[in-house]
Amino acid sequence: MSSKVARPITLHVNGSDHVVTVPPDTALLNVLRNDLRLNGPKFGCGLGQCGACTVLVDGLEARACTIPVRIAENRTVVTLEGLAVAGRPGLVQQAFIDHQAAQCGYCLNGMIMAVTALLRRNPHPSEAEAREALRYNLCRCGTHVEILAAVADLTGARSPEAGR
Repeated sequence: MSSKVARPITLHVNGSDHVVTVPPDTALLNVLRNDLRLNGPKFGCGLGQCGACTVLVDGLEARACTIPVRIAENRTVVTLEGLAVAGRPGLVQQAFIDHQAAQCGYCLNGMIMAVTALLRRNPHPSEAEAREALRYNLCRCGTHVEILAAVADLTGARSPEAGR
């Protein structure tokens, strides 16, 4: 079967099953945004380099702009919207809000998803580990200090910059 021919594909996104009929090589990001109407993941570069489209696939960070939807078939996908708990922001989201760790908000999805993946791997990362986990997410607004303060609060460590 050609990868250009649309076929039903089952996705498990944010705790719900969805069947979409699209060509298997369609970018997961396009399906999430256009078919499932999830606006957390953003289209940034389209090359997997900026991090704006980051989602979790089976718990691991993935760049949704470069993943064909067929790769996510029958896997667990979590988007920014899936981090909410009972309609309220999840812990990482709330920490970002509390520390005003956003300006334009375009990178926010990727930053929050990267921090979520980091904390699932390592609940108590050092500041150096947090910086390493975020280094592949581009932010032009310069909210890095606030983002690191949010991570420090989540891990129980206080960043030296947290008081700024």
